[in-house]
Amino acid sequence: MEELYKKFVDIIVSCLSGKIASKPSRYTITVAGESGCGKSETAKSIAVELEKCGFKTVILGQDHYCYLTPKFNDIRRKEDPDWLGPHMEIKMDLLQKNLNDAVKGEESITKPVIDPVQNSINDINISLVGIKVVIAEGTYATLLKNVDTKIFIDRNRFDTLEDRKKRNRRNEVNDPFTEQILITEHKIIAGHRLLADIVVTKDFDVLFNE
Repeated sequence: MEELYKKFVDIIVSCLSGKIASKPSRYTITVAGESGCGKSETAKSIAVELEKCGFKTVILGQDHYCYLTPKFNDIRRKEDPDWLGPHMEIKMDLLQKNLNDAVKGEESITKPVIDPVQNSINDINISLVGIKVVIAEGTYATLLKNVDTKIFIDRNRFDTLEDRKKRNRRNEVNDPFTEQILITEHKIIAGHRLLADIVVTKDFDVLFNE
């Protein structure tokens, strides 16, 4: 785990561990924020630290709940300007159902997995036996209900530029179309910061909303 992530993740896990232990049923966490802000790495880092505390954890990644594979989703976005956002591109209802089933104590769930290399979407069954914490991570994860703690990473496209350059997924950096997508995405979720219980700032400080 990068030292940068470990610093603020340790603070978050320290805050949540008592709450997780005292809850009789599974504990749910969401990690949201704009593209490239570090959602996936944060979720993975939290899971690693929770496992060290004895809390078996599973992560549900929003990117796997898209209606289309990344290749076809990009094509659709260019063909249809309205094809953007949680209620167009993402199967939010299925992600919510998987989360609800986990909270209800189901021993397994069936979830989609996208294979970008094969350009395919397949359903897999994952076991929840022994799972204590479920983390849902993704741009729009703050919209999910039945969540114990919502985390929002408050970094915009300017703050994440260097990170996006490093990954340069699908040659997204300096692409005018992608830049417009990021601008629109920012408008959609900027207010989600106010819905979060925990906010990670662009400097990776941790703030707790009352």
